[in-house]
Order: sequence, then C-alpha cells, then structure tokens
Amino acid sequence: MHYGYFNGTIAPTDQLAVGVTDLALLRGYGLFDYFLTYNGRPFQWDWYWERFQNSATRMHLPLPLGKNETYAILMDLIERSVGAGAASDMAFRFVMTGGYSADSISIERPNLLILTEPIHPVPTVQYEQGIKVILDEYVREMAEVKSTDYKRVILMAQAIRSAGASDLLYQKGGEISELSRSNFFIVKGDKLVTPSRYILHGITRRTIMQLAQSDFQVEERPLLLSELYDADEAFTTSSTKKVLPITQIGDLTIGDGYVGPKSKFLLERFNELVKNW
Repeated sequence: MHYGYFNGTIAPTDQLAVGVTDLALLRGYGLFDYFLTYNGRPFQWDWYWERFQNSATRMHLPLPLGKNETYAILMDLIERSVGAGAASDMAFRFVMTGGYSADSISIERPNLLILTEPIHPVPTVQYEQGIKVILDEYVREMAEVKSTDYKRVILMAQAIRSAGASDLLYQKGGEISELSRSNFFIVKGDKLVTPSRYILHGITRRTIMQLAQSDFQVEERPLLLSELYDADEAFTTSSTKKVLPITQIGDLTIGDGYVGPKSKFLLERFNELVKNW
C-alpha cells in the first residue's frame, strides 16, 4: 500500500480525492514533478524542490508548504508506505493545481497532492539494444515548466506505436529540444552535447552533465538536426530512464546502430552514484 498527502491530510492514496471543480480539470491548469528515492532517500531533493518552486512561481501558484516541512512529509510517507508493505524505494509525484475557483478562472487557493508510487523500471533489453524515437515538429508551451499538459504525446501515441518507436523527439525549424518526457544528448568524440533551449531542465540531465565533466567536453547549446548525421551516440535522460541509449531516430541510424561505450559508461557512473546515495 502507498500513502499520499493532500492539503494537510495523509492517507492511503486510494482514499485521496480532488474535487471536480478544480481548475486542473476545468481548465487544464496544473503542474507536477516526479522523482525517485534511493536507499530510502529522495534523490537530488534540493534540485527537485528548486525546480518545483520555479514551476509554481511561473504559473502563479503560491506554495502552501516550505522545503523543510515538505521533506518531513516525504519521510513520513516513506515510513508509512514501507510499513504497509511497499518496496523500500519508491517514486514521488507532486501535483499542484489551480484549486477551486468561484469564477472558474481566478486562482484562489491551489491544491497540493503528494503521492508515493511504485517504481516502473525501463526493461533491461532497452539498455542493451537502445530505443527508436520519431521526430515531431513541436515545442512545448512554457517548456521550462513541468506542467500537466501532455496532450501531444497522447495524441501521437498511435503514430509512435505504428513506427515501432518508444517516444517522440521534438524539433522546430531544424533545432532539437527534448523528448516528450525526457532530455536529449549526443556524443561526438569526447564532446557531450545537450540542447539548451525550449526544454525542461531535467534533474537527471543536470546530474549527468556534472558526472561527465571530468571525461567529456560538455556543451549545453542549441543542437541542430543536421548534427545527428555524424553523431557517434545518442541517449535520453530522466528519473526512470536514467541514461537510455537511442540507436535510431526516424529512418536515421545513430552511429553504427548499437549501444555505444560512452552511453554505457555514463549509465554505469549514474548507477554508482545512486547505489551510494
């Protein structure tokens, strides 16, 4: 059993409910964040809180809790969930909505939901063989905010399946931004390049850039589609994907079509970090 928090109440997640007049339902106005625990500790908590706080500020949603108060709630939820039979490590999902509004447009008091969830790891075969993604000419609105608006990938789900792919790689005017739920990197020799614009600033992305500093020339800059043709490797990063190799983008094979050594190296380095978290 997993426990959650909603506006001051802690209970099993299946007992928590948001009212039907919430602005998230009526107007699609909400944001979220998502992260994992390792060894019972929230991963990169300081960075995740900073991003959640930034998203809330950008969407004019005042946070009802402070950082330390929220952390205490997280530890309480971990203890209750593990005590009720959940695995010792879990995912946290923060959801903050526009709340209930008398005129269905004005923000009065946001609702804050914190959920614990089981972790759904990426299948091992995807790390061994890499994944295929397809290009989509699209840029997320307010890309630096982790909003609940994921219409695009849901609308494109059939196209992704039909192509035998796993996800979308967004680009606009020949400039790459991100995947639908994760960040993007290419490897060129000793250079590690990741887009700098029109993206969500991922925490796993930030972690990998930090871990790579001693072995790569890390470039955070606009990344063009044309640069894919001579890329040695490509991969995507997120909380659940960690460092997941991409071996095909549309009809283009990346490198030699196999998972490259540098993607493997960075995944190993990330796994080493979280093992001792």
